[in-house]
Amino acid sequence: MENYVIKQARLINEERVDILVENGIIQKIAPCIETSYETLNFQDCYVSAGWIDIHTHCFDKFEIYGDQADFIGYPHGVCTVVDAGTAGSDTIDEFYQQVKNAKTRVYSLLNISSPGIFAQDELADLKRLNQEAIVQACQKYPQFIVGLKARMSKSVLGDSGNQPLIFAKEMQKFVNLPIMVHIGTAPSVLENIVDMLDEYDIITHVFNPKQNGILDKGYIKDCVYQAIEKGIILDLGHGTDSFSFETAKIAFQNGIKVNTISSDIYFKNRINGPVYDLATTMNKMLYIGYSLAEVIRCVTVNASKALHLDHLGSIEVGKTADFTVFHICPQDIELTDSLHQKVTMCHYLKPDYTIVKNHLYQIEEDK
Repeated sequence: MENYVIKQARLINEERVDILVENGIIQKIAPCIETSYETLNFQDCYVSAGWIDIHTHCFDKFEIYGDQADFIGYPHGVCTVVDAGTAGSDTIDEFYQQVKNAKTRVYSLLNISSPGIFAQDELADLKRLNQEAIVQACQKYPQFIVGLKARMSKSVLGDSGNQPLIFAKEMQKFVNLPIMVHIGTAPSVLENIVDMLDEYDIITHVFNPKQNGILDKGYIKDCVYQAIEKGIILDLGHGTDSFSFETAKIAFQNGIKVNTISSDIYFKNRINGPVYDLATTMNKMLYIGYSLAEVIRCVTVNASKALHLDHLGSIEVGKTADFTVFHICPQDIELTDSLHQKVTMCHYLKPDYTIVKNHLYQIEEDK
């Protein structure tokens, strides 16, 4: 399905347009386009650029974290998934071979630890930080590796302190890629991490409920405002233990919003929750008070800019023709955060179709 027209696509701003696609690229956007190509009409559904989840774990190797890209991607309205550091320089070849023919688009943030997340403490041994191997991996897979990942929390670091992040920032000079930093339990405190990061670096797990998060006794820490002033990207990174409705609400009330919404999904929290899929995470931000336009922007244009995926993320002439088709379902839905707090929404966003790599997939109803 390389050549087709989406007729009267309903965009997020409620504009109606025809979208002409040739050879998998958007060629024209106009009020009406006449063509002999196949036509698609999604009636009253919204059509957005294909959703991008910039924090997933889809390298099906290590038992601790992992999944398969096509279990978390296109069947759930997600055209592109980015694995956030499951593979390191020792394992990136195997990961690439595993996902190169996936129906979902797949990219990788390279773990700065050579083996990747083979255990909970991959940064406890500084001998696993191999500069030459990281450079070689990034040179070998320049279209696949889109950033570096450092998990800066106690269980991962052991006694390494801030040395892995110092190393990651040095590596950035060689590979010229963004860094995503996982924040969790101290001693690598948030204030120090913010000081060490620069514009366009990424902090993930922003709304985690832990003591080393963005709150201090219910108030936003000064370093969070400093991060925003520096241009550091704030990523949701829901995960099993890293999202609190209360933290997100307090942030929202103080004008703190994430730039990107991501799931931190892997097989356990996909099957057992509280993540399930990216759409569920997006609905949680609608519940917090984000507008529909803000939520969609977080998984499209903002996500593409964060990792320099310039061919994706927006419905524009010349961009790759990935689309997510969805509607707002006027029914109650129960949502759960990482602390098992439950809330109910009276309507929710539900994906209907995914168009990715020139294929149209209808999304099956949940059983």
